[in-house]
Amino acid sequence: MGAPPTPATTGAPVRPGPGVPAADRALARPRRRLAAAAAALVALVAVGAGSLLDLRTPAPAPADAPVNEFSAGRAYEDVQVIAARSHVAGSPANDQVRAHIEQQLRGLGLETDVQDTVAPEAGQLSGAAGGATLARVRNVVARLPGTDPTGRVFLVAHYDSVQTGPGGNDDAAGTSAILEVARALAAGPRPRNDIVFVLTDAEEACLCGASAFAASHPLAADGGVVLNLEARGSTGPVIMFETSRNNAKLVDVFGRAAPHPVGTSFAVEIYRALPNDTDFTAFLDRKFVGLNSAYIDGAAIYHTPLDTPAAMDRGSLQQHGDNALGLAREFGRTDLTDLRSGHDATYFPVPGGLVRYPGWLTLPLALLAVLAVAALGWLTLRRGRASTGRLAAGFGLALVPIVAAPLAAQLLWMAITAIRPGYAELLDPYRPIWYRLSVLALAAAILFTWYALTRRRIGPAALAVGGLAWLALLGVLLAVAVPGGAYLTTLPALAGALGGLLALRTWQTGPWPVVAVTAAGAVGVVILLPTVVLLFPALGMAMGGVAALVAVLLGLTALPVVDLLHPQAGGQRALRALRARRLAVLPAGAAALAAVVLAGVGLAVDRFDAAHPAPTHLMYAMDAGTGQARWLSHETDPQPWTDDYVDGVTDVRDDFPGLGDGELRTGPAQAANLPAPKLDVLADSGSGSGSGAERTLRLRLTPQRAVRLATLHVDTSTATVLRAEVAGRSVPVEPREGKWGFGLVFHAPPTEGIEVTLTVRPIAGQVALRAMDASDGLDALPGFRARPPAVGVVGSHSSEMLAVARTYPI
Repeated sequence: MGAPPTPATTGAPVRPGPGVPAADRALARPRRRLAAAAAALVALVAVGAGSLLDLRTPAPAPADAPVNEFSAGRAYEDVQVIAARSHVAGSPANDQVRAHIEQQLRGLGLETDVQDTVAPEAGQLSGAAGGATLARVRNVVARLPGTDPTGRVFLVAHYDSVQTGPGGNDDAAGTSAILEVARALAAGPRPRNDIVFVLTDAEEACLCGASAFAASHPLAADGGVVLNLEARGSTGPVIMFETSRNNAKLVDVFGRAAPHPVGTSFAVEIYRALPNDTDFTAFLDRKFVGLNSAYIDGAAIYHTPLDTPAAMDRGSLQQHGDNALGLAREFGRTDLTDLRSGHDATYFPVPGGLVRYPGWLTLPLALLAVLAVAALGWLTLRRGRASTGRLAAGFGLALVPIVAAPLAAQLLWMAITAIRPGYAELLDPYRPIWYRLSVLALAAAILFTWYALTRRRIGPAALAVGGLAWLALLGVLLAVAVPGGAYLTTLPALAGALGGLLALRTWQTGPWPVVAVTAAGAVGVVILLPTVVLLFPALGMAMGGVAALVAVLLGLTALPVVDLLHPQAGGQRALRALRARRLAVLPAGAAALAAVVLAGVGLAVDRFDAAHPAPTHLMYAMDAGTGQARWLSHETDPQPWTDDYVDGVTDVRDDFPGLGDGELRTGPAQAANLPAPKLDVLADSGSGSGSGAERTLRLRLTPQRAVRLATLHVDTSTATVLRAEVAGRSVPVEPREGKWGFGLVFHAPPTEGIEVTLTVRPIAGQVALRAMDASDGLDALPGFRARPPAVGVVGSHSSEMLAVARTYPI
């Protein structure tokens, strides 16, 4: 007599009740559960390892590599010269760096000149808080003429550094890479298109060098393709993180020509929304298209004295150069007349290359994923793996880990920074790996705990469908709001739904259902695991919750495989079923313990010491008119060393408007014997009479010492500024809040001073102007004590600043 028919053999729907074992309500029900779990896990681990290995930097080529190839060994020799010491724009050290760059490019036989001009800022840098910002810049520009040009390719990096560090990575890496690319190109056949090498000045101050080149250099008049090379750390893969709009053709070239193409359309979307800028910004405002790349891990040393050549990962330098050389050669032979495609591409890295597809597919794919998940829910009902109520419950409960994991990660970091407040001044800890692993373990603990608590009552299939439903819905939201990031959830949801449909529809026994759900999980691993790894250095531990969120989404895509880790309790006696449920909690407990241990290891290993000093911020400001001086600090919770200088909070905008800050920590300081900048009236003329009278003041602002910047502000209670010129250049008149309603900031002022022409409408008898200049270095000041070895300087444009101001009534 044959076995009676069952829903599994007839396809008839069933309503699973509480008595139906959880394992019988899963998408995959292998007979040999342990073997299936082991095979699935090995497969996913192998896929994940392959994805992460593909993010590794290449081995640095030695100095004796062929001349037509990029050599990090040769480029590093330039790094050592460029980053021998801090070389802020306008300094003698910067003059020496520029001379070295000129010598190298001229030695290659390239047409080389220096663009020496005054230029306004580009982008949204903090310097603008002090007023309209300009700088004297000296860009080094060299050209390799093409044989039959259809346009120009511009390789761009900045050669200046911040005042607080030598810029071994930022941006000696980009500058040296361009010099080495120039060597390789000059040694080979000439390209079809012109290749222009642009080493810009004053990027750190105001992007003014790039602004000057893009706006006024003859070679920039017709636009072209820009490849900008940057660094915001000391190690890690080089990420192409920003593009011009309508980038599909550019991304296609990047995918096929860059030897190590790492980049995501999600990163481009996020960067476009942030108030961050590089030299690339100045080109985007004009007739240019292009790509912006940087390596960003190891950000604790960013803009600090620790950013030395020795801190550089030469593998990152090699990747920078390999990609720049490959792209220069490809764009050098490409017809550049039509690189705008009319749409952005969606793209992300996979082992062996870069997946890319048209951006207009984003929303259709997202809607398709929703339909596929809906179809999976319907088939789950038909196959008796869940009821309507359980599917609804699975959908609602799947939101719990999505919300809880990022929240818990943020709370974890708050607890860590409460123990170690110095982390608040760093982009990332010096040795962040333990904290990153702790966040991932915490996310896993939350996911495993949630699953162990809900699996038996709701059922594995209902929870899997619920998780995929949230991914699909997030995909639709991203497709509308952040199209370049929609692939993160759309493709895993679509793959998971198709895998579930195959597991339920085609096979009932044997290995194939496990193969189907494992393959679907592998898609999630390939897409989401590199994203998690790249998000940590991109956003820092202060936003580790974002990485935790993506980690949970990865877990939801692999939920059918996670289910295989749970013991099968159905059909066993009560005691064995209880033991099975206890065993199911073990992964959650192990992950939670790992999160705590890893965070503890991080605190034990990543201590502040002489090689990894605690970041501190201090500056000095003096009013030369009153003789009063004060120490100032940005630190919200001052380190013990800083606390010796500051004892309160004050608003400095009325006394030092050029600092562009509001409330700062402050403390009394001894007055130093330092002169204020001199303000001379070259001409004073008026027109009209009465309330509508205008007064034109031609002034010269001259620093009386070596300074990095000078500022001039007008008290708008004494006059309304109508027009302004600096060094013969008109500047925008944009009212500011507070007493000093109009201001100018000039970086790298020449020793002969700056000529400023103001047309004002007087309100009072005299026009009050506030002049300030700022240099760097506090060591010679009275009352300053050298930092202990374990105390360092925070990477800030105002760190170690020495400002002197005076009010001039005219």
